[in-house]
Amino acid sequence: MARLFARTRATSRDEALVRSLYEEHGKALLAYAVRLTGDRAAAEDVVQETLVRAWRHADNLMSKEGSVRAWLFTVAKNLIVDKVRAKAARPAEVAESPTAVPVTVDHSQRVVDSMSVLAAIEGLSEEHRTVLMEIYFRDRSVAETAQELGIAPGTVKSRSHYALRALRATMSGRAALEGTPA
Repeated sequence: MARLFARTRATSRDEALVRSLYEEHGKALLAYAVRLTGDRAAAEDVVQETLVRAWRHADNLMSKEGSVRAWLFTVAKNLIVDKVRAKAARPAEVAESPTAVPVTVDHSQRVVDSMSVLAAIEGLSEEHRTVLMEIYFRDRSVAETAQELGIAPGTVKSRSHYALRALRATMSGRAALEGTPA
């Protein structure tokens, strides 16, 4: 009886994890899958299977260091690639939908990289993040950034230096966790 109760408690915990994963990442995951498949119904199937895999590996997922979102996107991409390969390996049983868009270029790694960089930027202090946003995203010079923020140009240079150093350290740490070169 105690064993059944423990299993039921673990199952409800894992289901709560999947619900929270869907609430937090479901929309982005669906948009990503739609973009890769070109078919919303197929994308919904991919999201569902991705969450089933998250449920099956809930213990590993909760104890895993690194980005859960990146793991989910990687699983979704692998599912889509597997479906494309399976479809290519055998003749189509029914005619394809005229709205289906074949996956010709895989942008998934760039999407995951962008998400990792954005997460690293969010981890910076407000001062460092603001300086980087002005210089790199708004394409302002050091002098323009200093004027916009009301600080000295030397402070802008210093903050951008330390912000980039912190980003490099964060991204190197993530690459080491994922087993990929930085």
